Amino acid sequence: MPGLSSVGGKLLIARFDGGQLSSDGGLLALREVERRLGIADRLAACIDDPRSPERVRHRLAAILRFRMLMIAAGYEDGNDADSLRHDPVFKLALDTLPEGAPLCSQPTISRLENLPDVRALLRMARAMVGLYCASFRQVPRRIVLDIDDTFDAVHGGQQLRLFNAYYDEYGFQPIVVFDGEGRPVAAMLRPARRPTGAEARAFLRRLVREIRGHWPRVEILIRADSHYCAPEVLDLCRAERLDFLLGVASTTTLRRHVAALEQSTAARRAAMPGSDKLRRYKEFLDGAGSWSRVERIIARVEAGPQGTDTRFVVTNLAGGTPRQIYEDLYCVRGQAENHIKAWRRHLAADRTSCSRATANQLRLMLHTGAYWLLWSLRSLMPKRSTWRVAQFDTLRLRLVKLATRVVALKTRVMLHLPSACPDKVVLRLALERMPRLTC
Repeated sequence: MPGLSSVGGKLLIARFDGGQLSSDGGLLALREVERRLGIADRLAACIDDPRSPERVRHRLAAILRFRMLMIAAGYEDGNDADSLRHDPVFKLALDTLPEGAPLCSQPTISRLENLPDVRALLRMARAMVGLYCASFRQVPRRIVLDIDDTFDAVHGGQQLRLFNAYYDEYGFQPIVVFDGEGRPVAAMLRPARRPTGAEARAFLRRLVREIRGHWPRVEILIRADSHYCAPEVLDLCRAERLDFLLGVASTTTLRRHVAALEQSTAARRAAMPGSDKLRRYKEFLDGAGSWSRVERIIARVEAGPQGTDTRFVVTNLAGGTPRQIYEDLYCVRGQAENHIKAWRRHLAADRTSCSRATANQLRLMLHTGAYWLLWSLRSLMPKRSTWRVAQFDTLRLRLVKLATRVVALKTRVMLHLPSACPDKVVLRLALERMPRLTC
């Protein structure tokens, strides 16, 4: 390879002829995670395979597993499969010996992405909820579901694409659900517009009933911003016995309740030299004209150098002070933004470039499956370790991207990892703790 300067008077000659080498030695840890979770098998069981069994070379589960491992390792482009199908570590991760037949190619992956219909995708969505419920060692008494949507720009003629004036682009706006600990629960592709109350109600009803099909008595808290504070959603929460904590858009009616508090907060902050911001809270009962009843509304008034800022949330929680509900419960919802960031940025879940909406929906599920792999690997770390809160791109860089020489012997396969790997203790610990994974 030209362009390398000499060292100690000797020329440097680099060639891509190392043979059975891989740059993803830590992928085998993710293989063990996937084997325990069974994500590929769960999804493959939902798809009707039209191929003749005697002519099948790559099972659906193997194709799905290969694609999820590619995404987790940072290869979000399906075209990379044409090279990675010969990678010895990827072969081992797919239960194939290094000298065995190549893995599936990019065209095979593309055909699979276009295979499921709407009914199959619904079955796969239920399977992902089943995976979520199976990830708990015991049935929880209460779970928190953070619901949000995120903009996904597209640059072609994809089905369901829509122009969004706020982002000034065509795109999708999928609804994504995570629980309070960062586990993914659901992801639904939809056009780039604000979800209506009827749409949010239908989505939540299916999700809640599927969860309660596994856990009939679990308590569920729905947490979301003002997008989802619609009368249909509030009525659904009452009918399904759900707790809710939702943002409320500011209105003149609500502002009348806190006008005096805003003035006194601003005056008190001005009388406190050197103070940055001052927060005060108030709760009252009120409701929009479209609501079926009044609800408990909490107002947070904050006075700072830029003026006064007021936010409102609505809840049916009976206990807790306004400060506790807003700061300890509602503000934690901001962690959902970090989960979406990991899903989109670190795992490239916005690669929805297929022309068919069903194929793009399947891609969301595959990227969610890759999220499960890295989230589960991180959950094996000690609770007080910085690895327990490491970003997914950090996990990939430090634990997956490991140079490996693969040597196939008669009775075993030797994996020679770098002796100078700085995180070998962490990888060894994760493998030792692998039996702790639930599913």
